[in-house]
Amino acid sequence: MKQTFTAWCNSHLRKAGTGIENIDEDFRNGLKLMLLLEVISGETLPKPDRGKMRFHKIANVNKALDFIASKGVKLVSIGAEEIVDGNLKMTLGMIWTIILRFAIQDISEGLLLWCQRKTAPYKNVNVQNFHLSFKDGLAFCALIHRHRPDLIDYSKLSKDNPLENLNTAFDVAEKYLDIPRMLDPDDLINTPKPDERAIMTYVSCYYHAFQGAHQLLDWIRRTMPWLNSRQTDNSLAGCQKKLEDYRTYRRKHKPPRVEQKAKLETNFNTLQTKLQCKTGSVLENDFSIAIVNLVHQVESIVKQHQIPGGLENPYTTLTAHRDGTLAAELRKQQNNENLRRQFAEKANAVGPWIERQMDAVTAIGMGLQVGVNIDLRGGGMTHGSLEDQLHRLKEYEAGVYAYKPHIEELERIHQAVQEGMIFENRYSQYTMETLRVGWEQLLTSINRTINEVENQILTRDSKGITQEQLTEFRASFNHFDKNRTGRLLPEELKSCLVSVGYSIGKDRQGELDFQRILAVVDPNNTGRKMVNKYQVIFDKEETTYEEVLSADSRCMEY
Repeated sequence: MKQTFTAWCNSHLRKAGTGIENIDEDFRNGLKLMLLLEVISGETLPKPDRGKMRFHKIANVNKALDFIASKGVKLVSIGAEEIVDGNLKMTLGMIWTIILRFAIQDISEGLLLWCQRKTAPYKNVNVQNFHLSFKDGLAFCALIHRHRPDLIDYSKLSKDNPLENLNTAFDVAEKYLDIPRMLDPDDLINTPKPDERAIMTYVSCYYHAFQGAHQLLDWIRRTMPWLNSRQTDNSLAGCQKKLEDYRTYRRKHKPPRVEQKAKLETNFNTLQTKLQCKTGSVLENDFSIAIVNLVHQVESIVKQHQIPGGLENPYTTLTAHRDGTLAAELRKQQNNENLRRQFAEKANAVGPWIERQMDAVTAIGMGLQVGVNIDLRGGGMTHGSLEDQLHRLKEYEAGVYAYKPHIEELERIHQAVQEGMIFENRYSQYTMETLRVGWEQLLTSINRTINEVENQILTRDSKGITQEQLTEFRASFNHFDKNRTGRLLPEELKSCLVSVGYSIGKDRQGELDFQRILAVVDPNNTGRKMVNKYQVIFDKEETTYEEVLSADSRCMEY
């Protein structure tokens, strides 16, 4: 249980760039305990005491316990002194209480039923509880296969190999679902009755990981009416409250949802690619289109919520307090000027940096399929395999995420600017709105580029395509993609096919053949005028145009 609870805490603390090694030691001063509660609740706790004396530690732990109690949780026999003293039993009891409140409470009654329904079709799986039913590992594998059949080949698993089953499930969950190892396979197998709380904690992580799309859609449905509301109580305080709520939404609530949407889109694209490679069919992408439409709607609402013009100078007449009033206004304007310069100095560094990264990602995207890498450290060009490109892109992604503290610092300065009612800044062309949009676009672009490389590797390996064939097509694609949008018009697509050796007739039969190709590269029939970036796949034995048309799986939409 100690190992499981430590892993669960670290799965949340890493979002704040930290972690723990010893659960009964690292929470003793209360600082990481308060940070853990802030991460999992999304709320801000009172400012912690920074002293190192015992009473400072007790004060911090009490702040954490008070916060837990404020959520309606009864802490029986758990006091700050026991946590500060490193009492393992009390610390584990406290963490279990936190897990119950913030991870399991809303799903506790339905979690077992959810497991039973999801694993019902699977052979040798009969989930009746959270201890013996999970000992052989098949239940974990069934849950993964039900939601991500591309990750596990369930038909190859055997009830007689519990160690292999458990290691398979834990490895896949850690690598692809971002769920850390919380359980030890040997302990599960050798213990007559495994710890129910540990398994329930781990299974709850599966539930939250697989319910991502539903959670996002629920959030969308709850948020859209609020965003569409324009009514106020016609008072200054009411308007200021509306503005503050909206700033909180943009700064705190929207960014994690944008990241969640990007991850869901990546998973959808990967499933789409793997399914088409194996069966020649594709998933309906209504969900993907719905998410894109959501982004467009939210952005249109953002534009309508822009703060208008400036404010009139309230000092229009002289009063008996003229001198004091002017002095106060001078101090205010001097402070505003300092805030403008602080914001401009930071924004003028962050803005060009984001633009350079976007240019770099675009350059990588245009060179992906010709086996050319951008040297992200030195700016030069190097040749390598798709695997080399994927490795470099992930290094680059890590570097971009490491830049996030600069964005957060700029947000803090911007908050001070907003509180000072400063609406213009002559020292910078960048606004916080444009920088936020640029940062979100950069993260989405990197994520999509990595996904494209992974799908190219999958397509190459499943079809036996050589690097030379990939290089030839990508060079042709780039030639006709004049404006570097990553998409081709139908006529550009036709010219691209001709350039790689396939002649399409100008008669009625040629037009029908071309429409068949369009139906493959645009399988969902979205009706868009532009055709999405795609990859034409050639098998080694096929050399004629007719053979290419007869193979439904040779054209793939990206």
